[in-house]
Amino acid sequence: MAQVKEHDLLRRRTGFYWSLFGSLIGTLALAWVAFSFLGESWFQLIVAGVLGVLFTQFAFLSHEAAHRQVFASQRWNDRAGRYVGTFLVGLSYSWWMNKHTRHHGNPNTIGKDPDIAPGVIAFIPEDAPVTGLKGLFTRFQGWLFFPLLTLEGINLHWSAVRAVVSGTGTTADRRHRVIEGSLLVARFGIYLTAVFWFLPFGMACAFLGVQLAVFGVMMGASFAPNHKGMPTIAHDAKVDFFSRQVRTSRNIRGGWWVSFLMGGLNYQVEHHLFPSMPRPALKQARLLVRDHCDSLDVPYTETTLLRSYGIVVAYLNRVGLAARDPFTCPMVSQLRIS
Repeated sequence: MAQVKEHDLLRRRTGFYWSLFGSLIGTLALAWVAFSFLGESWFQLIVAGVLGVLFTQFAFLSHEAAHRQVFASQRWNDRAGRYVGTFLVGLSYSWWMNKHTRHHGNPNTIGKDPDIAPGVIAFIPEDAPVTGLKGLFTRFQGWLFFPLLTLEGINLHWSAVRAVVSGTGTTADRRHRVIEGSLLVARFGIYLTAVFWFLPFGMACAFLGVQLAVFGVMMGASFAPNHKGMPTIAHDAKVDFFSRQVRTSRNIRGGWWVSFLMGGLNYQVEHHLFPSMPRPALKQARLLVRDHCDSLDVPYTETTLLRSYGIVVAYLNRVGLAARDPFTCPMVSQLRIS
């Protein structure tokens, strides 16, 4: 921490975020201009794909505001995160905050990290069905993971609506739920009206399908490589903060374009150690953290983006295998901290 402060790496980079936000808003405006000029053309699907990318980038900005990376004021960060994430992207800011805060406090910890909770995908053998269609699915879930991400956009929007309507998965008070509900109604109302007003019904459905698929894949493909296939921690294990964050996180190499596509999440180790550190400072922090890990003999994991996807697929398939095999799968057992 002393070296981080010495290098001034926790200083807010407000200029960077305003520039990025302005660039994204400008690109969003150009996308809608293209939408209006193209009319009833199947080239609209290109615009849909661009919107999927842009909504993902806005989601990254909301995520960074939630971590207090953008402004010094907590109120301004919350406002920015809520309006960008809810109105521009269609997510519930309070739902995301609740879920993501629990993840950061207990990454890859069984029973505590909602990102590895039981669901369609089983992330630990104990949660993997053994028999029936679900068991068959689990056996090949690694190969099915990325195709399933095409539905993640719908899942995120549904979780947002459910959170503001019923309070499921959020600790927000009634006032903030009403604000988010109003923003979601405005967002979906304007967006869906524009799409179905200007395009024939079939083309409008295809437009939405492409946009949601791109959004879901980009969101999942940005968050999954950071922890999936890394060690999991037993529910009652006593692990110090530094080891808990570093051992369960994976960095992604690749340069500036990977940083842009992943919203800075490629520096996952540094992000978990210093959640409020602005995106531009993470690259420099990486050198300090890596050296510190070497001095403590703590594994510091990095790989390429494509390699990380291969690791995720292989790990999820082995989780399914371990659930079916009466003997312990060596890979899965090696990735368990107890």
